Amino acid sequence: MFNRKQKNLVYLFIFLFPFFFFFTQPKNFTSFKTAIVSGLSQPIAFISFPFKELKKLLFYHRTFDEYIRLRKETDILKTRLTGMDDVILENARLEKLIEFKRKLVYSSVAANVVGRDPSYWNSTMILDKGEEDGLKIGQPVVNAQGVVGKIAEVGKNESKVILLTDPQFSTAAMIQRSRESGLVSGTLTGLCRMRYIDEKATIRVGDKVITSKLSSSFPESLIIGEIVEIQQSPNNPSPQCVIRPAVSFSQIEEVLVILN
Repeated sequence: MFNRKQKNLVYLFIFLFPFFFFFTQPKNFTSFKTAIVSGLSQPIAFISFPFKELKKLLFYHRTFDEYIRLRKETDILKTRLTGMDDVILENARLEKLIEFKRKLVYSSVAANVVGRDPSYWNSTMILDKGEEDGLKIGQPVVNAQGVVGKIAEVGKNESKVILLTDPQFSTAAMIQRSRESGLVSGTLTGLCRMRYIDEKATIRVGDKVITSKLSSSFPESLIIGEIVEIQQSPNNPSPQCVIRPAVSFSQIEEVLVILN
């Protein structure tokens, strides 16, 4: 039989052997240690599986409540980010409008677009300014891109604008490059038409069209649009130009009304 000292040595060896086996670096033991660890991982995973599932059941409600809370917070943050994007875009538009207003030598009033008629989308819009703000029928309406239209009706605190693309709209205009004059009117198709141009006029697609000093409604040199097509008929020697407006009417939110 082993004496007490021998027993202690055996116990010490048994205790130290795993540390020596797993933490020493000899290459001979590497594959063996890996095989042992891999072999033990499967039984451990099998034994621990019921405990993991039980834990899921016990903490399901807590986890689900946390998920709902985080989802609500995410929705709130998304809404705030969308609102911030709108504010940034609005600030950019207003900066352009303010810069354009500084360049104008005429007094003007800024107004917001508060209404559009779906049946006449390319014809009219409603502004949140009226008689109390100095608006009158016939006053020109513009933005940083160019000519928008002119005031057609005025109420106490709101007004109606007839747009550049409405057939009832017309103004004297000029081709910027050649200085040829004509009359621009709307077509209800989102485009405009320039008529009464001299038959010998030099016109090109891409020419810019601006307001003329002959206009009774608009100050001169405001951009109207760009020529996209030149039409000529044997029965009418005077050419007609199809013009794409400089203003994007579907995106207008703020305008300037020129008072004087």
